[in-house]
Amino acid sequence: MSHFHAVVWIDHSDAHVFHFTPEDVEKFVAHAGNAHPHMHHKRGSVGSGHVGAPADYLHKVVELLQGAHEILVVGPGSAKLELIRHIHKHDHVMEPKVMGVETVDHPSDGQLVAYARKYFKARDRMLDQGGHAR
Repeated sequence: MSHFHAVVWIDHSDAHVFHFTPEDVEKFVAHAGNAHPHMHHKRGSVGSGHVGAPADYLHKVVELLQGAHEILVVGPGSAKLELIRHIHKHDHVMEPKVMGVETVDHPSDGQLVAYARKYFKARDRMLDQGGHAR
């Protein structure tokens, strides 16, 4: 089923992807697999101190977003930004579909879809007032 909007809530272990319309919702989940999401570098090592999300995990998430025309990316930490960087580097067709990136803690599925519907409704209203077409 094809939906216009999608929202992905992502952290370093799981991604919850929802494709939705005002009346319908489809949910998909990707897991980071054998990755160690809370692994940290030892003190004195070079780097940010956190191990990033595996590329294959990020690629699975992008695959789950296929078919959406507008995407909202949310999550509690840095995984959402890693997903955006992955899209910029590997999935150029997906880049213009990402409409926003927001920090969102750990909502229920219903809260997340309601948040995304409200986000896109407000965004569409702003575009209509500004006279810009999607």
